[in-house]
Amino acid sequence: MANPKNRTSRTRKRLRRANLKMTAPQIGTCPQCHESKLPHTVCSNCGYYKGREVIAQS
Repeated sequence: MANPKNRTSRTRKRLRRANLKMTAPQIGTCPQCHESKLPHTVCSNCGYYKGREVIAQS
């Protein structure tokens, strides 16, 4: 395998890694109960997903 000729400086390494920062997850609202929830997941409050009840809440 190829080895680097010169050491990568701290600044160059940090500039390269700056693009990998994670972003906060997008949070939407449930159309049924208007609670905040993650997209493409069942609402933990009411149990609805895409307008129909998936998990029966008692």
